[in-house]
Amino acid sequence: MTAVTPPVTRSHGREAARALAAELSKLVSLPATWLTLGGTLAANPILAIAFTNAARHGPTGPRSAPDVGLTSIAYVQAGFVVLGVLAACSEYEGGQIRTTLTAMPRRSLQFAAKHLAVAIVALPAAAITAASGVVLAAGALGGTAAPTTAGHVVRTLSGAAAYLALWTLIGVAVGALVRQTLPAVVAVLGYLFIAGPLLRAQASAARYLPDSAGSAMWSSVDGGAVAPARGALLVSAWTIGLIAVALLGYRRRDN
Repeated sequence: MTAVTPPVTRSHGREAARALAAELSKLVSLPATWLTLGGTLAANPILAIAFTNAARHGPTGPRSAPDVGLTSIAYVQAGFVVLGVLAACSEYEGGQIRTTLTAMPRRSLQFAAKHLAVAIVALPAAAITAASGVVLAAGALGGTAAPTTAGHVVRTLSGAAAYLALWTLIGVAVGALVRQTLPAVVAVLGYLFIAGPLLRAQASAARYLPDSAGSAMWSSVDGGAVAPARGALLVSAWTIGLIAVALLGYRRRDN
């Protein structure tokens, strides 16, 4: 009698760990990941210095280092959005998505692992980006900076880092929906830099949109913004909603 070997079943935890490791490996081996992060980290000090010089000679009076140094976040968020879109679209444009789904047939698990991998890479980069701007602003302003507290510095830095990480995940979700890098990038950046400002100028309800609400996480300049905690909740809700829509499409569409 031939013995029958029972099928080997992997625990959900081990499968999730392998999926995350695979997604991290793909992300860090993608040259575009480091080019995008490197370009963003290089651009931020230039923007921070420019905004600091403008603040020193501006008519608004003394401003704190966090308020000045984090002004560049509104612009460098574009790099984090591009990072998210590239992470989602690179496999479709290169055709590797079929190999990925063969190795990881559970689409929900693979989709969640990709978002978590992007967050693991994006969050430290976001923290470095935010901190570098504040440090440069503090050094350039010197004694002319408005006084601030350690609590305010910690809150704005953590808020800016979380904001950038959330927008990176929004980029992943939009990229998964569109599946082409250029259209996805144009859609998100078009909203951030064109549609969003127009909506804020026309409707007070626009403060609940992810860009307007999210600015409250790191900026105290806009008096019409929502409270920081509420802004964080709103951006998180927008991010989760977009990920859920992208996951629904991902599970239903053929690849």
